[in-house]
Amino acid sequence: MNLLRTVLAGLLLLPPAGSPAMNAQATEVESGAAAGVDDPSVDPLFSKPYVDIDEWRDEPVRHRYIHGGFEGTDTRFSAYLPPKEQYEGRFFQYITPVPDSENLAQGDFAPEEDKIAFSIASGAYFLETNGGGNAYVGHRGATGDPTISGYRAQAAAARYSRVLAQKIYGPHRTYGYAYGGSGGAYRTLGAVENTRGVWDGSVPFVMGSAMAIPNMFTVRMHAMRILRDKFDRIVDAVDAGGSGDPYADLNKEEAAALREVTGMGFEPRSWFGHRTMGVHAFTVLYPGMVLADPGYFEDFWTKPGYLGHDHPESFAGDRLQFRTSIAAAFDADAAEAAGLGIMRIPGTARGEADTAWQVLVNDGSNRPVAYRLVATPPDVGFLGGDLVVLSGEAKGQRIGLREIKGDAIILGLADAAVLAKLKPGDEVQVDNSNFLAAQTYHRHQVPGPEYKVWDQFRDPDGKPIYPQRPVLLGPIFTANASGSVPTGEFDGKMIVVESLWDREALPWQADWYREMAKQHLGAHSGNRFRLWYTDHALHGFDLVQEDETRTTTYLPILQQALRDVSAWVEKGIEPPATTSYRLVDGQIVMPPDAKHRLGIQPVVTVSVGGGDLIEIAAGQSVEFTGTIEVPPGAGQVIGAEWDFEGKGDFPVLSDIVPGTTVTVRASHSFAEPGTYFATLRGYSQRDGDTDTPFAHIRNLGRARVVVK
Repeated sequence: MNLLRTVLAGLLLLPPAGSPAMNAQATEVESGAAAGVDDPSVDPLFSKPYVDIDEWRDEPVRHRYIHGGFEGTDTRFSAYLPPKEQYEGRFFQYITPVPDSENLAQGDFAPEEDKIAFSIASGAYFLETNGGGNAYVGHRGATGDPTISGYRAQAAAARYSRVLAQKIYGPHRTYGYAYGGSGGAYRTLGAVENTRGVWDGSVPFVMGSAMAIPNMFTVRMHAMRILRDKFDRIVDAVDAGGSGDPYADLNKEEAAALREVTGMGFEPRSWFGHRTMGVHAFTVLYPGMVLADPGYFEDFWTKPGYLGHDHPESFAGDRLQFRTSIAAAFDADAAEAAGLGIMRIPGTARGEADTAWQVLVNDGSNRPVAYRLVATPPDVGFLGGDLVVLSGEAKGQRIGLREIKGDAIILGLADAAVLAKLKPGDEVQVDNSNFLAAQTYHRHQVPGPEYKVWDQFRDPDGKPIYPQRPVLLGPIFTANASGSVPTGEFDGKMIVVESLWDREALPWQADWYREMAKQHLGAHSGNRFRLWYTDHALHGFDLVQEDETRTTTYLPILQQALRDVSAWVEKGIEPPATTSYRLVDGQIVMPPDAKHRLGIQPVVTVSVGGGDLIEIAAGQSVEFTGTIEVPPGAGQVIGAEWDFEGKGDFPVLSDIVPGTTVTVRASHSFAEPGTYFATLRGYSQRDGDTDTPFAHIRNLGRARVVVK
């Protein structure tokens, strides 16, 4: 229980189901009440700021580093200020998905992803905080006020940074811009919706809706279980030159699972990573879900209307209740030495949209992270579950599991106090029953009609077709991550950056927020809001992708969005238009050409033999034609490179004359029979600048070559 309270403090802050606190909070969320809007005056909790480090540094670029905090609190901040001649009167403030260190930007980053260098190159100082301190960092914290970690600590640092800027640069108007992704997008929204006069603009990216947690994960896991042997065929069907029919050869249950997850917004092409994507942050969300609604996990197997009761045959061969005993414990070093994988999150990955949640699991302590079992559990396609302790000091405890590797079990979220009691020889049961039940929880969480992807779970009268749980968990999770439930009523101007292939923050959720913003802004929404979708992009903005020929980073778009929102605020220069799209059965559908698609990402197409598929003989040379087109006002094409063998190294460069539309050609022959995907990667840059490492915006085009 102590661990769960810690998690809920750092990430969810969820009281037990049925408690007065839970009931009161649910009432507040359902009534639409949000935390009160700050007065622009100083927050009394943060009335005594201080500085304890003030020095010049030369890495990654010349800057003045200032570190400080607020007396009587655990809140700390770091500011990285450029020399006076480079400063243009603004700051960029990064907000992490979960509270973490205020020194994350000091990692050894590649030039393109260095937040300090980018900010200074953009005429800004960079600001980051620890999100309130130990009471709000999930792997350490006790319970705390979610408004502090949600926005008050960030706002206090932003306000005081302006005081410092005045002292250093002299009197001036200091513009501020907040940005954050995933959970950081929630917290960015909490910041600009619940304060006034703190930030002039914001760039939330890869954002979820108020119903994202846990539902976007549960529907994905249901599909992963049902379709695990069919994903390769599904991906091939929707890839370039494919049949276009991902439902071919699926049985009734499989087809239903694919329709369900696609209708909820999962992009079918993104299943290419089904072997490696895992269950992501659900590892740390799952315990809070069990704590909040424990009755569900019994009802699932025993009551009509739930899949476990109505169709137990669906779980044949998948349910695991395996009894054995503990043989040995592994700490992180021992687990890595035993070949169980990387157990500690790399420093440069902390605080980022795709990986920040791992800090809650890989906390850097010497506690056990894995156990060797006396016997090896059977292979059931285990996605996660519990270790139920049957004997010894820890008898009756349940410990989260995220993976089984042979006779070893790897822990998810775990309470160090419980682990200290678990000893070799203790009897245990590896049980995934609750985890299987969790995979259709979204069916029993049907929200209001503004959530269109849930229409598949409503009857013709709009009523849910499945039994509903007494409380919607999503808004409560969201409120306690960001300090409030998003309303669409924000301060300043905003550009949202969303990924079309995102598996964690499914793309329609940015449209959900756009609709709320339009309700508040009305006819003036175009004066304060933009939404840019990035094709071929996932949840994280990693420079190196799992498959470079399928996906690309959205980091350059994020960088350009920060520059554009500042120019919009400070100079009245309107950014390029919102991406043109339609929401169709849960999927974001965009026009095929840049002129009509809009946004700022170039559109890349590849043609071979007049289409996207050709059959040739081994050794036969074939010519490819590629087109790279930049949307109106989004810059120029600055580069084009080809990959023909699927290695992701793009060794063939095409000479181009920079412009808004560029056509390139290349020839290649394939020595061995097989199926190949020729991929063109195109780059654009707002100013046509090939020397800067920043804001080189990418996209991909593919064609299939079958070599006989």
